[in-house]
Amino acid sequence: MNKYLIFAIVILFTALNFPQQQKKYFDAPFGGGIGYVPAWYIPNLDPINVELKLIGMPKLSTSGFYSSGGAGFIYIGFIKFLRIGGMGYGGSVSTSQTVDGVNREVVYNLGGGGITIEYTIPIIKDIALSIGAIIGAGTLEIQLYRNSGNFSWQGTWEEFASNENTSFSRTLENSYWMFTPTFNLDFPLNRFILIRLGVGYQLAFNEDWTADNEQELKNVPSDLNANSFFIQSGIFIGFFSF
Repeated sequence: MNKYLIFAIVILFTALNFPQQQKKYFDAPFGGGIGYVPAWYIPNLDPINVELKLIGMPKLSTSGFYSSGGAGFIYIGFIKFLRIGGMGYGGSVSTSQTVDGVNREVVYNLGGGGITIEYTIPIIKDIALSIGAIIGAGTLEIQLYRNSGNFSWQGTWEEFASNENTSFSRTLENSYWMFTPTFNLDFPLNRFILIRLGVGYQLAFNEDWTADNEQELKNVPSDLNANSFFIQSGIFIGFFSF
């Protein structure tokens, strides 16, 4: 009888102390959330700026531009430290000039999205230090405009029918696949909110360009592509246990 009583006390003592013992060790993170992920993209704009310089227009800023987007992730559980999710982003930079009543503008747009696969390195407690990649697709678009700024409904159709257009607009587009290595630090403020700091490099794959209504664009400079380094931040809501 006594040995059964001792056995029961040992089991009870172990059960009561097990949660306290768990707190002493790093366990696999779990949870997930969604959030807003602003970023700063720094692509190579030199091929465009060479052309802008030739026609006397101000260059596009080479220091980068702001982009905004959304992202989400969840730890899948059955593979420790692995999380999957998705993200999307878009941003642009432009330059313009008005001379003798004629406005000229060039707009550079970059956007994309895909699935995210990340591994949280189990070396820091309460912070998710994760390496991974974004696998997806995107579009690089360059828009060129020249006009007087005076438009009317009827005048638009008359100009469209005329062979002597005074206005000019063209859209150059490169649709690409991307593989983007990333490195992120996620700091939970509590169990339901976290902030993110991260970096990445977007690698784009596709050299084909089109103009306007999907017409082939030839002789595009080889270094004009969607490859880009970026710095990312973010704020997420959900449930986070790191």
